[in-house]
Amino acid sequence: MQSEDARYLKRIRLKSLNTNTDVAALARKVVEECKLIHPSKLSEVEQLLFYLQNRKKASGKEKRVVKPRDLTPFEGMEIDEEANINKVEEYVELLYEGMEEKVKGATLILHLARNPVNLEELLENETALGALARVLREDWKQSVELATTIIYVFFCFSSFSQFHGLVTHYKIGALCMNVMEHELKRYDLWQDELQKKTRTYILHFRLWVWALRKEHEKAFKKYQGLLVKQEQLLRVALYLLLNLAEDTRTELKMRNKNIVHMLVKTLDRENEELLVLVVSFLKKLSIFLENKNDMAEVDTVERLSRLVPCEHEDLLNITLRLLLNLSFDTGLRIKMVQVGLLPKLTSLLGDENHKQMAMCILYHISVDDRFKSMFAYTDCIPQLMKMLFEHGEERIDAELISFCINLAANKKNAQLICEGNGLKMLMKRALKLKDPLLMKMIRNISQHDGPPKHLFIDYVGDLAAQITPDENEEYVIECLGTLANLTIADLDWELVLKEYNLVPYFKDRLKPGSAEDDLILEVVIMIGTVSMDDSCAAMLAKSGIIPAIIELLNAQQEDDEFVCQIVYVFYQMVFHQATREVIIKETQAPAYLIDLMHDKNAEIRKVCDNTLDIIAEYDEEWGRKTQREKFRWHNSQWLEMVESRQMEEGEPFMYGEDGEMDRPDLFYSTDGITPASGAVSPDFFSDPYAQNGDGQHGYDSETNFNTLKHY
Repeated sequence: MQSEDARYLKRIRLKSLNTNTDVAALARKVVEECKLIHPSKLSEVEQLLFYLQNRKKASGKEKRVVKPRDLTPFEGMEIDEEANINKVEEYVELLYEGMEEKVKGATLILHLARNPVNLEELLENETALGALARVLREDWKQSVELATTIIYVFFCFSSFSQFHGLVTHYKIGALCMNVMEHELKRYDLWQDELQKKTRTYILHFRLWVWALRKEHEKAFKKYQGLLVKQEQLLRVALYLLLNLAEDTRTELKMRNKNIVHMLVKTLDRENEELLVLVVSFLKKLSIFLENKNDMAEVDTVERLSRLVPCEHEDLLNITLRLLLNLSFDTGLRIKMVQVGLLPKLTSLLGDENHKQMAMCILYHISVDDRFKSMFAYTDCIPQLMKMLFEHGEERIDAELISFCINLAANKKNAQLICEGNGLKMLMKRALKLKDPLLMKMIRNISQHDGPPKHLFIDYVGDLAAQITPDENEEYVIECLGTLANLTIADLDWELVLKEYNLVPYFKDRLKPGSAEDDLILEVVIMIGTVSMDDSCAAMLAKSGIIPAIIELLNAQQEDDEFVCQIVYVFYQMVFHQATREVIIKETQAPAYLIDLMHDKNAEIRKVCDNTLDIIAEYDEEWGRKTQREKFRWHNSQWLEMVESRQMEEGEPFMYGEDGEMDRPDLFYSTDGITPASGAVSPDFFSDPYAQNGDGQHGYDSETNFNTLKHY
């Protein structure tokens, strides 16, 4: 029972309360011994005890998560006297005495501050808070215990957002930053001193210098004692700063005072509770780009790698979460691989508590093609395959399937995935559930030449059967993409097209706007693949699919991917006599190819040039048109250059005044040199084989263009 005045608060400690306690008997005992509780309240006491018993039982099953407000008491907080809120003035008086009295006074105030009920009353006592802030500012270097206790008092206030203004008013945050910086420097000095004594001890160990041994043990014991007290101080200071960092403006001030570097430096400690706090703070800071960049400048990843894995569950969990935030940075992902985190993270895939975090980090690493092959040298892929098959008919987690899709893009990984019945099981599941993401993984496997690709011969029919207007478009896209990757010489594509009636489907989907662009593009790629077969190319030509492709080219002429794939279809078809005649005689495809010869995209230009070269070998008229266009293009470039130079320099003559036109030896003729007049007609390039050096003139078109451009 609690009255308005905390003096009348009666605490009853039930040391014997456990899961086997008789609650009814204990309630009667409490009522009998506590005179403040009326016997009529027996049933209420019994209900309260039953609630406490069950709460204790439930909390015992859960793993404790360390939170900022769970700061546990530390050594030195014990005191014989019981703190009383009415004696605050007496405790403040102690702050003006010697060091021992100051510690006692601060400790008594701390005992009051740990009870949230007292905080508002302490808040009104400006004398007490002002005295605490003054003593901390003046004496924190003289006593670690005093500094720890006073900062703890202000930490109690910082646990509640409404009191942050008070903590800021007394500039406790800035003091804590100074304390941290000072203590970290002291730690470095202790380390250097201890290492010197250790080296001396090792050097004289064989000489049985017992005095040195005793001195070394004494120094180490002193170091351990100092370290414990220092880490208590660091914990309290960091907790307070973490609470204040709720305000982003305050957090920015901390960053300006180099908080990130100090936190990273603290990662070398062995105290797990301190490390949980430090890593939690770094995780909070890491969501901002500037802080993440600060972490990238120092060896944050290297220091974190030693914490993976570790026995402390909370520390491991928060470390993985910090690494996940950092893994969005390419440079930090590279560091993670360099410090050997990849096999460590892979080993955590079998841990149910940390599997999700580890998988997300590994997924980010797998995005980089440089690191995909490294997964083949771990047990990652067998574990992932096991997880895939354990899902049964449930939908696969997005993280898991995305990770598998990335890994399947590497040839070595694809081979490991296909080992045993791997591909068979994947195909069976994908076809049954019609899962587009799982089919995307299969599609990535199919792109690799070698043994994995030949395994797909058994599934060509199953994949072709999925290509129907009724199926989900995303799923059909992946099935088409998988089939398009199967560039296998022994595959009878004509039989596949006929058996599954795919040509009408292709023709319908080639109409602009008939489906999503991604699906139409996959149809074009599929046509390019099957056009490698002579009989398939002829079948497609007879079906009237080529005009449909040209119409699609007109509609998608701004999309480089579409243009490149359509030109590739023409490239495949001109290899076969049946389709070559159709393309050259019955369509305007060569004209479109000539227009695309000078496209900005290098890949499009390359495929166009190769296709036109083949057309020129079999059709003289298109060969002349191609040469004429090349001539016109190169000379137009040259003329534009000359005109621009003439305008800039104001020259009266196009060719200058140095008599260049009077040198007939610089002009080509049918015998290698042109007449002195320099007149060259486009009809001169009538031989379609001239560009390949096979004609009777021995003419090199590239040489001539370069010569013209020289002038």
